Amino acid sequence: MRACRKPCPVTSWMSLNEVFTQVDEVMTQIIFLPHEEICPEGAVIEVEPGISICDAALRNGIEIEHACEKSCACTTCHVILREGFDTLDEADETEEDLLDKAWGLEPESRLSCQSMVGEEDLVVEIPKYTINMVSEHH
Repeated sequence: MRACRKPCPVTSWMSLNEVFTQVDEVMTQIIFLPHEEICPEGAVIEVEPGISICDAALRNGIEIEHACEKSCACTTCHVILREGFDTLDEADETEEDLLDKAWGLEPESRLSCQSMVGEEDLVVEIPKYTINMVSEHH
């Protein structure tokens, strides 16, 4: 049995199934490197595997751009995986085609809306610029 990474309080009203569910729950750490506007101090968050990097960021107050509402139709949520790139599922052809248009493309670039977090920790850099002609923040 794996140990919890977060506290697992057991109360008298919890069923045995609920206790084991908490014990088996694995949280993945995502380290967001500092970004001048979006996350000046950087951030370390813990999320459940299976969530997209974009949703994980948004749920934790990191306002990453996502102009197409996470439908894989733009590049505004482009990120660079400084650690953990190889642990993600491969990008599909649509994502690869869009990434070719992303500002600051690197071999470890991904669209955060299409990158599902696994059980391995990640280090994420949000590029300084995005290609978003309708951004309200620029």
